[in-house]
Amino acid sequence: MDWERLLSAQRLGDDGYRGTPGRSVFVQDYDRIVFSEPFRRLANKTQVHPLYQHDHIHHRLIHSIEVASVGRSLSMRIGERLVERGALASGEEYTLANVVQAACAAHDIGNPPFGHSGEESIGDWFAERFDTGTGLCGDLDAGLRDEFTAFEGNAQGFRILTRLEMYRGRGGMRLSKAVLGAFTKYPLTAATRAALPEGTRGSYDGLKKFGVFSTEAAYFADVAETLGLPREGLPQAPWWRRHPLVLVVEAADDICYNIVDLEDGFTTRDLRYDEVRAPLEALIGGTPKNRRPDQSEADHVATLRAVAIGAAVTACVEAFDRHYDAIMAGQFPKALIDASDRAAEFAAIKRLARNRLFTSPRKTELEVSGRRIVQNVLTGVLPVYEELAAKDWQADRLSGPMEQLRRALSLDLSEVDSPETALHGLADFTSGMTDRYALRIAQMLSGN
Repeated sequence: MDWERLLSAQRLGDDGYRGTPGRSVFVQDYDRIVFSEPFRRLANKTQVHPLYQHDHIHHRLIHSIEVASVGRSLSMRIGERLVERGALASGEEYTLANVVQAACAAHDIGNPPFGHSGEESIGDWFAERFDTGTGLCGDLDAGLRDEFTAFEGNAQGFRILTRLEMYRGRGGMRLSKAVLGAFTKYPLTAATRAALPEGTRGSYDGLKKFGVFSTEAAYFADVAETLGLPREGLPQAPWWRRHPLVLVVEAADDICYNIVDLEDGFTTRDLRYDEVRAPLEALIGGTPKNRRPDQSEADHVATLRAVAIGAAVTACVEAFDRHYDAIMAGQFPKALIDASDRAAEFAAIKRLARNRLFTSPRKTELEVSGRRIVQNVLTGVLPVYEELAAKDWQADRLSGPMEQLRRALSLDLSEVDSPETALHGLADFTSGMTDRYALRIAQMLSGN
């Protein structure tokens, strides 16, 4: 792979567009993302703690802004190394930073309400409906079922960026292909992934999940061809090697959520001060940042968090530099964090979060509630799409109650004309909800 193609400013759906000297296409991409409605909705979507009342707990919007900040710093430093190598022209490190900042801002834009629990809830609901073999779920091509039963926020994010927002069905936000390539962690469809041998799926991080729905597969193929991403697999079931900047976006996300989860855990009192301090100091290494006599525990945790992020950024820059040849050949199989000299320290943080934060009683209780909320919404809205199918996809023939429900929910049925588009429409609506809106609609549908 070469950087001239990887940093393509060509827009999906608008090949002839050119940026201006003072405002590049990549800067415009970032602006389009942060001013979009799906990005705003992240302010009321779960990061770790659902429906939390504490104002200092992270939600998806704050997390995305922080990831974009870390990604910008990380890519600038990598870009400076690439300039030293002669791989980039001087000044192109800023291009790298702009691409990564935009992709980082969008990285969670497809996440449903209640976080990863919401993804599982949507997938489980669809699996139950497919088991019945009736209605729209019974009519869907069996080869497409994995897209719904393993519902994936990354694929939903690509769908939002390339289809659902702004120029609907004509390139979506019309972002640059460089940003779309850097965004796509898993460059393949669910059907392609299902056809791969287990050993192949487990040998490369880009194959751990799917990241593109079949409805947007042609869009990603266009992006990948422009960027020069190495293509693998069969002609009818292709997959691509990851864009090198995917690793940078992923590293920024890994750095932020691992470190900030500890800070949030201290804020919610799920973790004690010493339990947070010790792993952060281990991540920093060297001389610890001792707590000053006038410094509160919370302020010291914030200081450790900031210094730990800096140490993690340095570790990822070194890992990218050390594995550069494999990365550019598309053969680097894992995350930068896991290849860095801080891998053991991050593994310890993940264990602590898994054992103490993700299983805390309050979080578990709210995830149970969130699961019921999401599935009640899906169950309550499905009849609109079922009746639409029975009326030959003519929305103006909906019965009074179904039309009333459509209006109440502002459902857009204009492009629904098959079981596949109907079920995607249902998933689009549900996954786009904020936590609190999902709760309100679930209550409305149940008459409470």
